[in-house]
Amino acid sequence: MTSTATADRRLMLVHAHPDDETIGNGVTMARYAAEGALVTLVTCTLGEEGEVLVPELEHLGADHDDLLGPHRLGELEQAMDALGVTDFVRLGGDFGYRDSGMAYDDRRRAIARDVLRDGIFWTADLTAASNELVALIRDRRPHVLLTYNEIGGYGHPDHVQAHRVAMYGYLLAGVPTYRPDLGEAWSVPRVLWNTMSRERMRQGIEALRASGDTETFADWDVDNPDLPMVSADADIAAEISGEEYVEAKLKAMRAHATQITEDGPFFAAGKALGDQMWGHEYYRFVAGVPFPAADGWADDLFAGLV
Repeated sequence: MTSTATADRRLMLVHAHPDDETIGNGVTMARYAAEGALVTLVTCTLGEEGEVLVPELEHLGADHDDLLGPHRLGELEQAMDALGVTDFVRLGGDFGYRDSGMAYDDRRRAIARDVLRDGIFWTADLTAASNELVALIRDRRPHVLLTYNEIGGYGHPDHVQAHRVAMYGYLLAGVPTYRPDLGEAWSVPRVLWNTMSRERMRQGIEALRASGDTETFADWDVDNPDLPMVSADADIAAEISGEEYVEAKLKAMRAHATQITEDGPFFAAGKALGDQMWGHEYYRFVAGVPFPAADGWADDLFAGLV
């Protein structure tokens, strides 16, 4: 067990690519890091197949020099510095699993490509990949584990695989007789899935339209069942509000410069909606110890645990 595993509160996040953590959990990570909790980020790939949104860096892309992975690792390091997170690792080590890329089906949902490279995360052996996480869980001994829902939020194969690895790894890590060479068993007390509030998203889009913005999130229908990254408010268990950490989150987003541009939809929406856009992050309860009974959503992911 590492010395960091003795922290009073320990949070682990499992994400597919660099930038996913900042967009979905940046405020949460910054808040708990500032409060002295151990925040561990596990990134499953380095996003080698991502689109490069900076013209002068297009040569890094997979169809050119194929050097985007190392560059995005540097972006990740800058983002974690902005959020105050010092414990961030790649599943299986740097370049252990390659970004799988994605395609779209006729409903515009992300799916796996027809032609797949060798060594990608999507086709990785589930048990082998999960064992990598088992060792990390048993070493860090998190009280709370965060990951995606069963379709990875929007269908990207790496997000789906990250969900599978997180959930299988969570189960295996708690079995005392399973692979004792990977460390002493640890049952994570609480598992949560990232989500967004359907009602808050609807209000945000209405506010954008009222401000005259007819383009940002124009293709989002929050009531469409094919938009599974949002949840009904009744299905949400916790909300982390942290307006004081929004600037840290925005700085971390800017660090992921090849993937998030200042003139893109994220920053455009943020300028119109302010802290309403970035200061609130939502979670569904999945397994372990439920949140204490209360009126409304919990405001602390560790409530009732430590």
